Amino acid sequence: MSLMACAERVEKGDPDRFAATMAAPPAARAHLWPLYAVNLEIARAPWASSEPMVAEMRLQWWIDTLGELAEGRDRSGHAVTEALAPILRTDPDIARLLQNLAEARRWDCWAEPFADRAAFDAYLDATSGNLAWAAARALGTAPDAEAAIRDFAWGAGLAQWFRAAPELEARGRFPFTDGRPATLAALAAEGRARIARARATGIPARARPALWPGATAAATLRLAERGPARIANGALAPSDFRKRATLLWRALTGTF
Repeated sequence: MSLMACAERVEKGDPDRFAATMAAPPAARAHLWPLYAVNLEIARAPWASSEPMVAEMRLQWWIDTLGELAEGRDRSGHAVTEALAPILRTDPDIARLLQNLAEARRWDCWAEPFADRAAFDAYLDATSGNLAWAAARALGTAPDAEAAIRDFAWGAGLAQWFRAAPELEARGRFPFTDGRPATLAALAAEGRARIARARATGIPARARPALWPGATAAATLRLAERGPARIANGALAPSDFRKRATLLWRALTGTF
């Protein structure tokens, strides 16, 4: 029941990851649903209160809970923690990845800009990168694939960040350290380069479902590179048809 509850939460709150997980082999879904559900809970926590300190307390609850689950302590009564517990007991390092993800989300609690480009890069890696690597680890991926998976996830996370930028600005956040068109175009080009590098390096077949949520990332980044104004205009989201067709192709061919 807890696994099904996780799937339902992802379906409602993160439809792209839901579709990507439905395209994965059934055995993989049992590992992916809890991870994507807890990511959703963590991502929502900073926005659950207008008081930054209260929002940080919600994040801290997840940070503490993840540590307890990794130690084998019981956290019953919550569908996500119940489904996540066996995964974290098997691989406590996944708990640490998710804890670092939650720590990075503290930025979302406040209205301060990123200190510099390095801070922005670290945020993308800690959020998108840690989630993708946690998912890949849960699917049994060897450590030598981590760098390539993080490269792909950084590009995919950037594409998602570009799409989210208008809403972030509407909520009083500063999504970029430098919002000039040329800078954003160069950032998009870097994201595409990282995805291309990951594809050239090669990623084990078993890990590829962990990257399918970013199936349309390269196309999004190409649009942003050619027309940076699309970012502020919210004109980067692919059509539902494009998303379905691309994901279907990835699943049928086993590519990423």
